[in-house]
This record gives sequence, C-alpha cells and structure tokens, in this order.
Amino acid sequence: MRKLFSILCLCFTLGAIAQDADTTKIWDSGLQGSLSFSQVSLSNWAGGGANSISLNSFIKIHAHRKVNRSVWENNLDMAYGLTKLGEASLRKSDDKVDFTSKYGYQLLASSEKLLFSSSFQFRSQFANGFNFPNDSVKISKFLAPGYIIVSTGLDYKPVPGFSIYLSPVTGKMTIVGDDRLASLGAFGVDPGENVRMEFGSFFKLIYSKEVVTNVAFETKLDLFSNYAHNPGDIDVNWENALVMKINDFLSANLLTQLIYDRDIKFDVIENDVVVGQEDKV
Repeated sequence: MRKLFSILCLCFTLGAIAQDADTTKIWDSGLQGSLSFSQVSLSNWAGGGANSISLNSFIKIHAHRKVNRSVWENNLDMAYGLTKLGEASLRKSDDKVDFTSKYGYQLLASSEKLLFSSSFQFRSQFANGFNFPNDSVKISKFLAPGYIIVSTGLDYKPVPGFSIYLSPVTGKMTIVGDDRLASLGAFGVDPGENVRMEFGSFFKLIYSKEVVTNVAFETKLDLFSNYAHNPGDIDVNWENALVMKINDFLSANLLTQLIYDRDIKFDVIENDVVVGQEDKV
C-alpha cells in the first residue's frame, strides 16, 4: 500500500499604511510597512521538494517639511528577511538600510518645480552576510559596506510624485568597517584601507503614482559617475515597488532591486583569498 502524502503551506502577509493627512501641519509624515511569513511542510510528497520557512519585512518612513520656499524631505527605507530551506541553516534573504535627507530652496517664488538642493544619503545593512554554502565565511556586515553620498545640484519636480535630481558636485564615500574585508580590497577600497573617496556626478529619479485605486507604484533610480576613474562605468541602484492595498492592515507587495558597481570585483571570499574576479550584477 502506498504511503499517504501531505503538504502544508502557510502564508501570511500583514501590511500597514499610515499617513498624516492634516494639511495645516508643517510636517507631512507617513509610514508604510509589511510583515510576511510563509511555511511549507512536506511529508512523503511524491512531487519532491523540501520544507521551508521564510519571514520578510520592510518599512518605509517619510517626513517632509515645507515652509515658504524651503523644502526638507527625509526618507528611511528598511528591509530584513530570513529563510530556511530543508536541513540548511537559517539565512537572511533581504537586508537593507537606506536613509536620504534632501533640503531644497525654490529658485522662483512663483513656481515650485525647480529647486536648488543638497542631499545626504546613507546605505548599509543590518546583519552579517555569509558566503553560501560556507556559513563560516563572512562577506559583509553593518558598515561593510556602507555608502555615503553628499551632493548639491538642481531638483526638477514637474508634477507631484515625480522628481529629477542632477548634481554635478557629488562626493561618494565607500566604507568597509571590517579589517579582514578591507585587507582583501573588498567593495572597491584599496587593500588595507577602510574608506574609499570618489568625486563625480549624481543623478536620481523618483516617480510614484497610484495606478488605480489602492494600487501604488514607485520607482527610484540612482546613478553615479566617478570623474577621475572610468567615468563611463556608472554605478546603478534601481528599486521598484508595487503595493496593492487590500484594507488598512493587509496588502500584497512586489519589490525589485538592481545594483551594479564595477568596483566590486569578487564573487566569494574563501580562506581570506578573493576569487572569481568578474564583474557582479
């Protein structure tokens, strides 16, 4: 007699959106977050497969202030996820800290479309990253890498939710706060150095729109070119988010992110040796 088979699949997503709608206040603030959990349990499953557990979360916070011709925008994006497949150990599947603060001043009193702006951006991660399948080899951690971008330029906002920011005067700092990774020249720093400084131009595009009722789309594109070293090799950070609100507490989200940096030229680190000298997307 053949054995019975069973499959158990649990999936739960919790989303929340909060918005300060009081237009009389100087600050416009809001919060958007999601927490999702899924589990698959197999027993004598003829189709094959493995048990799995995953937990993912993200939170987006903004606080914008407008007084007369001055505009100050602050945005914080954070994400963290864990997954476990079969007998493998628990590993992270997402990890992001991204904070941006931009101050702008309207060049024309009669128009809010063009601003002279300065921006500060910080990106890193929360937890250590390890080289799969060797979980004993650490390849990243908080501030390894860490990126700081300080820029000044023009911000063009033709319509609400759409911003094009171009800065010809931009400083980029890459931080590797781990001596072992720094000694290997990880993330583009010179071997043995913990910081790499670059000077170049920066372009940032942000577009957000409610496509249909309760379905919002947002895309963010960051481009950086180093004047002194291969200016044609442009660093890219492109994020897209599609948020489908079901009610005040439930939502479905589709998130994508593409990062390209030619200065990062290692795939894995094994026994303190950088191997796989290929460009990585």
